[in-house]
Amino acid sequence: MNPGNRNSGRRTPGNGAGKPDGRQPSPADGAYSAQRRVAFRFGLSAESRAAAFLIAKGYRILARRFRTPVGEIDIIARRRDVLVFVEVKARDNFDEAAESIGKRQQSRIIGAAQMWLATHPEDVMRDMRFDAILVIPGRLPRHLPAAFDAST
Repeated sequence: MNPGNRNSGRRTPGNGAGKPDGRQPSPADGAYSAQRRVAFRFGLSAESRAAAFLIAKGYRILARRFRTPVGEIDIIARRRDVLVFVEVKARDNFDEAAESIGKRQQSRIIGAAQMWLATHPEDVMRDMRFDAILVIPGRLPRHLPAAFDAST
């Protein structure tokens, strides 16, 4: 199973177009596979750029690609006594990147953050924040502190 594709090999409603015979496209399917690999690498590159950007700003990276059954957090970092859950979005422009973080995704990130706190009780009493880092080609990443909060 490809670590970047949780639905690989499973047919679930709304997870994309299947093949005419009902099977889902697989990594052996040429153009589909190449496009997925490019998108996956682009996302990993964006996350690496975002992590380097945070380190340059004085953050300590605690985890990358923290996965739970409810969602994934791209980067978990700490700066002084603030624990930061970071969503990285890579698009062609900053507006597209910012608009791509919807309410459903926010709730998944919040759920994953709760899982982090359950497994890292030392972080429970820290101040917390949900940030976004927008990455576009040829520009420095844009950091949006407190991009959303858990109360919405």
